[in-house]
Amino acid sequence: MEPTRCHWPIRDPLMIEYHDREWGEPVHDDRALFEHLVLDGAQAGLSWRTILHKREGYRRAFDNFDMEKVAGYDDAKVEALLGDPGIVRNRRKIESARRNARVALAIREEFGSLDAYFWSFVGGKPIVNAWKESASVPATSPESDAFSSDLKRRGMSFVGSTIIYAMMQAAGLVNDHLTHCFRYKELAAAATRSA
Repeated sequence: MEPTRCHWPIRDPLMIEYHDREWGEPVHDDRALFEHLVLDGAQAGLSWRTILHKREGYRRAFDNFDMEKVAGYDDAKVEALLGDPGIVRNRRKIESARRNARVALAIREEFGSLDAYFWSFVGGKPIVNAWKESASVPATSPESDAFSSDLKRRGMSFVGSTIIYAMMQAAGLVNDHLTHCFRYKELAAAATRSA
């Protein structure tokens, strides 16, 4: 029997697998957090389904989101990426990934890790919401507003509050699975145990 889940994975097997195994799972690995930052920025104006289906292309093209390597990309590498059909070929988004990698390295230097910095915006543990229907789920929050403002102040781009809130949902800083979804209870219980 199929588990009860949030409505958004539709009938796409990759979306269903992503929903069931990754979305909302707390992420503490710096490389993975940087990947979330880049991919959610790439999603701006597009659907998450589009980006998810290109994720492996992004991992290949962006050296598995190694921040040092991405930060060191020269203009020739940017031009090469613009010709890569495995990713969204948008100059501003590609240049943003390079710039954001450089800022991320400075953040890591200051805070010891991206993990420490990202999770400081939610007090070190996931915010567990209790939405019963999709229409109730917000696009931003006070936490994403503060997070976004700080990233922009540091020089990042494609980090508006809506993008950052989507990243926070994906990386488990916020549990926005609907309360009837089987993942809601699993993640809420894990958040309680780690509190």
